[in-house]
Amino acid sequence: MRKVLMRMLEEREDEMIKIRRHLHEYPELSFKEEKTAKFITDFYQGKDVEIETNVGNGYGIIVTIKGRGEGKTIGLRADFDALPITEEVDVPYKSKNEGVMHACGHDAHTAYLMVLADCLIQLKDRFNGTIKIIHQHAEEEPPGGAKSIVESGKLDDLDVIFGIHVLPMAHAGTVGYHSGYSFNGRTYFRLKVQGKGGHGSSPHTANDAIVAGAYFVTAVQTVVSRRVNPVSAGVVTIGSFDGKGSFNVIKDNIEIEGDIRYSDKDTEKVISREVHQMVKGIEELFQVKCELDYVSDYPPLYNDPELTKFVAETLEQYKDHTIKEVIEFPRMSPSDDFAYYLEKIPGSYFFIGCTPKGVEQPYFNHHPKFEIDEDCLLVAAKAAGNGVVRYLSEYV
Repeated sequence: MRKVLMRMLEEREDEMIKIRRHLHEYPELSFKEEKTAKFITDFYQGKDVEIETNVGNGYGIIVTIKGRGEGKTIGLRADFDALPITEEVDVPYKSKNEGVMHACGHDAHTAYLMVLADCLIQLKDRFNGTIKIIHQHAEEEPPGGAKSIVESGKLDDLDVIFGIHVLPMAHAGTVGYHSGYSFNGRTYFRLKVQGKGGHGSSPHTANDAIVAGAYFVTAVQTVVSRRVNPVSAGVVTIGSFDGKGSFNVIKDNIEIEGDIRYSDKDTEKVISREVHQMVKGIEELFQVKCELDYVSDYPPLYNDPELTKFVAETLEQYKDHTIKEVIEFPRMSPSDDFAYYLEKIPGSYFFIGCTPKGVEQPYFNHHPKFEIDEDCLLVAAKAAGNGVVRYLSEYV
C-alpha cells in the first residue's frame, strides 16, 4: 500500500500545486474563512467519507475515512487561515484580497492534505483503522480554532495526531523534527493604569499614569532576567504604550499591551505570578488603580518523544527519493495552537523545508515577501503518508 500511495501522490503533485495557488490567490482571515471552507468541503463531496462542518468556534472541518476493519484512529491536521498582510511577492497567483496574504504557508498545508486525504480515501479498503482529516480554521488569531475543536469532543477517539508546518529553515526535501517542548507558549496581556490627572506645574497634586506605566515597562523585564530559570526561555515584549496627551498635562490614564513567550508550563506559572504581583506593587507604589487582562493564548507545544522518533525513523527507513534528509531541528520560539491537540492527544508536529530554489537567506513566515518552493508539497504529503501507513499497519 505504501508504494501505491507514494506513486499516487507523485502523479498528483501538479494538483497539489494548483490547489495551493488557488488558496493563495483567495486568502481569508481567521474566523472569516467562509469561501475557503466551502472550497475544501466541496472537494470531499461525493466521496465515501463522513464530512462534518462548522466544527468548533468557526469553519472547522473534520473528514472521517474508515478503513476495512477495526484498528487505531489517527488524526492529520492542516490549518487554512491567512494573515492581515499585504503581499509583496510578484507571482501570477498573488493575493487578490487586498491586505490579506497566506504569509505563513497554510495554503500549502491545506493543499497537501486534501490530495493525501483523497488518495487515502481511494485506498481505504487496504488498511484497518480510521483516519480523521482535520481542516482547521483560525490558527493565527486567538483563541484559535484548535482548542474549540478539541473541546467539541469530536476527536476523543483519536489515538495519535500529527501535523506539519512549512518553514524556510531548509530547502525542499528536508523534513525536520524535534522531541519534547518544540514551540513556545504565548500569553497576551493588556494593562490599564488609572491615575489622577493634573497640571504639569503641580505634579504633587496628581498621580502620573505615564510614570507608573513606564516603571512597569522597565521593571517587567526583570521577571525574565531575575525570576525565570536561565535554562528555560522567557520573553516579555511591550508592543503598545498608549499614553498620548498634552505636553503640559499629567496623564490621567494609559494602556499597555504586550506579548509573553515561555518554553514550558513551569516558566509560564512563574511569569504569570510575577507579573500579577508587580501590578499590585505598582498600585501601592504610585497610588494608581490597575486593570490587568492576562490571557494565555496557546500553550507550549510538546512533541511526544516516542512518536516523534517513530516517524523520523520511518522516513529514514523508507529512503524516499523525494525526502532527501530527515534532521533534528532546534526548538523554536514561535507558537502554534496545534499545541492544544498535543495537550490531550499524543502526537508530533513536523517541519518541512520550503526555502525557494537559489535562495540562501529567505524571508521567514509572516513576512510580506514570504514564498515557498512548491516541491515541499509532495515532501509534506509523502512524509505524512508514510507515517500514517506504518502506524496503522504496526499499531493494531
